[in-house]
Amino acid sequence: MLKIAVLLSGSGRTLDNFHQRIEQGSLRADIQVVISNVRAALGLEKARGYGYPAFHGADNGAVNAILKDYDIDIICLAGFLKLYEPPPNLARSVVNIHPSLIPAFCGDGFYGSRVHRAVKARGCLVSGCTVHFASEVYDEGPIIIQKCVQLTYEDTPETIATRVFGAECEAYPEALNLVNEKGPDFFWERVQS
Repeated sequence: MLKIAVLLSGSGRTLDNFHQRIEQGSLRADIQVVISNVRAALGLEKARGYGYPAFHGADNGAVNAILKDYDIDIICLAGFLKLYEPPPNLARSVVNIHPSLIPAFCGDGFYGSRVHRAVKARGCLVSGCTVHFASEVYDEGPIIIQKCVQLTYEDTPETIATRVFGAECEAYPEALNLVNEKGPDFFWERVQS
């Protein structure tokens, strides 16, 4: 079972998903701590309601100081809107979800509704999400899993976002279960440098 830390910046929808799936037994993980770079993030309030230790950490140093007190296997970025630099012992243990099929619509500045507006503007007929290991460059770490969603000509950025989030709710727990089964090194070693 993976011992995870969840880093978030907003409402905690991904935390909700993790919590529900852990309770159902379909996600083999245990949330050790939740940290937000936003002091008043709704996700912190939700974390406390679920009974998880929850803290504000304004920057990487503060986040890593909090993590020192916990036994963590994987750090899950769940709508964490800063480039995160983990401590050296967890450098290959940070997982992120991105709301597109990487390498499309990714990198610095591509997050949340910005991605879905770009997908709509390009006229794409598919989109999706990518769960990947994070590195020091936005959206460039090894891919764990991708889920595709069909789009229609009539879709708006909002309907695209809804469809993609539905895929994210399936993909992130599935990816964490794969990491639990195969270990992080499997994913780092399968990509070409």
